[in-house]
Amino acid sequence: MGMRPPTGLPSLSRRSRVLLVTAVVLAALLLLGPRLTDAYTNWLWFGEVGYRSVYLGVLRTRFILFVVIGLFVGLVVWAALLLAYRSRPVFVPVAGPNDPIARYRTTVMARLRWFGIGIPVLLGLLSGLVAQSNWATVQLFLHGGDFGQQDPQFHLDIGFYTFDLPFYRMVLNWLFVAVVIAFFANLVTHYVFGGLRLAGREGALTRAARVQLAVIAGIFVLLKAVAYWFDRYDLLSSTRKEPTFSGPSFTDINAVLPAKLILLSIAVICAIAFFAGIVLRDLRVPAMAAALLVLSSILVGAVWPMVVEQFSVRPNAAEKESQYIERNIQATREAYGITDDKVEYRDYQGVSTKSPLEVPADAATIGNARLLDPNILSPTFTQLQQRKNFYGFPESLDIDRYNVNGELQDYIVAARELHPAALSGNQKDWINQHTVYTHGNGFVAAPANRVNKPQSDAQSASGGSDSGYPLFTVSDLFTEKDKQVIKVDQPRIYFGELISQTDPDYAIVGSAEGEAPREYDSDTAQFTYDGSGGVPVGNWFNRLAFAAKYAERNILFSSAISDDSKILFNRSPRDRVQKVAPWLTTDGNAYPAVVGERIVWIVDAYTTLDKYPYAQSTSLDGAVEDSIDKKTGRAIPRKEVSYIRNSVKATVDAYDGTVTLYETDTNDPVLNAWQGVFPDAVKPESEISAELRAHFRYPEDLFKVQREMLTKYHVDNPREFFTNNAFWSVPSDPTIEGGTFNQPPYYVLLGDPKTNKPVFNLTSSMVGYNREYLSAYISVRSDPEGYGKFTVLQLPGETQTQGPQQTQNSMTTADAVSREKTLLSNSNKIRYGNLLTLPVADGGILYVEPFYNERNTGSSTFPQLLRVLVSYRDSGGGVKVGYAATLADALNQVIPGAGSLATPFGGDPSVKPKPGATPPVDQGSTPPAGGVVPPPPATGTPSTPTQEAAAAELSRKIEAVRTAMRTGNFADFGKALEELDKAVQAYQDAGGR
Repeated sequence: MGMRPPTGLPSLSRRSRVLLVTAVVLAALLLLGPRLTDAYTNWLWFGEVGYRSVYLGVLRTRFILFVVIGLFVGLVVWAALLLAYRSRPVFVPVAGPNDPIARYRTTVMARLRWFGIGIPVLLGLLSGLVAQSNWATVQLFLHGGDFGQQDPQFHLDIGFYTFDLPFYRMVLNWLFVAVVIAFFANLVTHYVFGGLRLAGREGALTRAARVQLAVIAGIFVLLKAVAYWFDRYDLLSSTRKEPTFSGPSFTDINAVLPAKLILLSIAVICAIAFFAGIVLRDLRVPAMAAALLVLSSILVGAVWPMVVEQFSVRPNAAEKESQYIERNIQATREAYGITDDKVEYRDYQGVSTKSPLEVPADAATIGNARLLDPNILSPTFTQLQQRKNFYGFPESLDIDRYNVNGELQDYIVAARELHPAALSGNQKDWINQHTVYTHGNGFVAAPANRVNKPQSDAQSASGGSDSGYPLFTVSDLFTEKDKQVIKVDQPRIYFGELISQTDPDYAIVGSAEGEAPREYDSDTAQFTYDGSGGVPVGNWFNRLAFAAKYAERNILFSSAISDDSKILFNRSPRDRVQKVAPWLTTDGNAYPAVVGERIVWIVDAYTTLDKYPYAQSTSLDGAVEDSIDKKTGRAIPRKEVSYIRNSVKATVDAYDGTVTLYETDTNDPVLNAWQGVFPDAVKPESEISAELRAHFRYPEDLFKVQREMLTKYHVDNPREFFTNNAFWSVPSDPTIEGGTFNQPPYYVLLGDPKTNKPVFNLTSSMVGYNREYLSAYISVRSDPEGYGKFTVLQLPGETQTQGPQQTQNSMTTADAVSREKTLLSNSNKIRYGNLLTLPVADGGILYVEPFYNERNTGSSTFPQLLRVLVSYRDSGGGVKVGYAATLADALNQVIPGAGSLATPFGGDPSVKPKPGATPPVDQGSTPPAGGVVPPPPATGTPSTPTQEAAAAELSRKIEAVRTAMRTGNFADFGKALEELDKAVQAYQDAGGR
């Protein structure tokens, strides 16, 4: 009995079709709706900041790429399907009643246009969506120029490898994608319509199927031959696992490179063999060609280089690789901006026979030694300067410098920002959060080298006082402008780092004429934003768009929004710069500065490349992460680079959000290419004002990358480079317990040996490779004169100068330090500040570290400066440790008389004693065991019997407090504290200080 052939898939009922169409429409709305909303709100935002040309330029390039690649892939697939369908057999033999293909063949025939057009369209759309992300590659190809440097192997300009080769690779990759998809589309179509049958032992293939598949396969192999040609150039950015250096090695150039040419020739021969399938019915020729290609790629492309590496290179690696290491050194220095014209190497002994009193520049270095650690004092700023619970400061503060009264001074700086995450209770109501609490208030700064007053021994023993806190200078709404040290005309902050940490971070500002202000300014005053920033939301269409964007119905229905209202969003300075300049990589830290009496955020931005011939490649997140980043969770650029330049400085106005990009490197070919793409986006260097330039800092992220490169690439000799014995390491942060994180670099003011004036530098110590002894000291200038110039002080290998970790250990284990730390640790939290390394005395190394305490009495406690630790290696080779309430006293303990160079606590640096004005410490005094001279009970020197008796009594009471603390008897401890207070009063009444 015969069986009816399958009739295809069952048809859908009308109801099912309606439901299916409805589901498709809803899915499309869910997928496309948010994207259309984002596109429209971005259009408005880019118009607000004045960078709509950037938005349109990127959008235009993405759209063209989407269309071109989508059409190309779609047409190639459509052609493959069409050719296979039109050349199908007229009579399709049926394999029997159980033919598995019959059902699908019937389905395809019933919906021929759906399959014939739908499949190419779908594949084209997917390909276009993927391809549009390569917009930067296309634009760099179109606008990239020459570097003016040639590679040593092929003698081509570097621009070919960075601008042209990535584009050729992209085109080749999409040709491969189109050909591979077309091959399988053609193969499946032939199978469905009978051009390819798998029945029987050998199966069957029609002539049309054989010709079409052979041609497509031949094209694929030809493309492979072209790929082998470009592989030659990619060797210069080789990513093979070589432990010593990057780029091509001896094996790459002498084995892999010839192998690529051999494989190219074999690929051409194999392609001809595949094309021979057009006229030859025997498929063994193309099959043998495919086998030859695979076998040759294994033998010639893999086995032969491995043999050369094992039997020729490894036994003589230092000699064989010497030439290629030298190329790697030169290219890496060029790529990371650490060439000899930018880096000055000096020999430095690490020990000196001079005193800082004899070196005029040391007066600037020691006088500006930083005692405030910006990574510790955020709680102190918050407690003393927060004013309201909804204001705040970032977890890590910033350092900048200002010229006050003709003196350059570095300050710990912060903007008092709105902190939406700190809102509580009814403050978190939508109206309050987005229309009332909209902005921060003020710029807060504190001189980095002094505090209000030193703590005495009595105060430190009792665990706290009102001493050791920053000397704040505040510029806000409550400080009269004529009393501001750093004058600010508009202290309101609508754009900042803390504001952007809340999602969503928008604020709706502005009000109709005659309407009362609603934004909080003070307890007695409200404010209405009148800046140029913000997107109008007065019309219903914009309100609808933002209501959809933030999924917030209040934007539609709230009466707080009037016809004159505007919405401020994208309020992070770093994110604003990244959005207006998507071709740049922004630094992880923006810092506030007062320029032209306005608060602006300064953001460093980099041009980068991921493949620079012969250069070392590095991961930004790995190279720049240090102990501070681990603690604060600071945003770190996550990108693989082999070229980086800080070619752009950006500013973001804290009040109106204006973003301005400035060119700072006119010789950067990558920036020049991007300026060809977006000619009006970056302003020329000539438009940078002198006041703004004075606040530019050498960026930390770039410096971290460069110091990581300098650990190896300071070495000139290839053979020495190969042995690793001259390499350096970035020291671990000795002030962090429970982990080995890199010590961060520190901004400090160092005396210039030529002018004796303080110069703002970013500095880092370097230790020996897998050792702890100091090997080098790297500093880079941030001042306009000589900006970006590196100085590397290289210590001789045989000099055992202590590194940061060793210095920290010797300081904290010294007798006086250990005793007081034990005394305080029961009721206080000990915090070690940044350990600064300062070159002094024309060859010596001075370590300075602030020592903070924080009382364990509740959540309202915050760090205060307790003591200053110093360490210095004298000319005899001994290491001395100083520990006192002031830097001056601590210095006098290790370098007699050098304390006269320190800035007095709470004093004006302009009245600082001149070198030698302070009576020197007795040269014949010998420090006790441990190398520490214990601090005197007070800063004065008793000169009368009454004062001497009072001082002796004070010392006994201090010891009594320590004894009571050690025994743990709280009654005795309380009584001892009372008696200590009386002794302090008696000492002061006797004239002691």
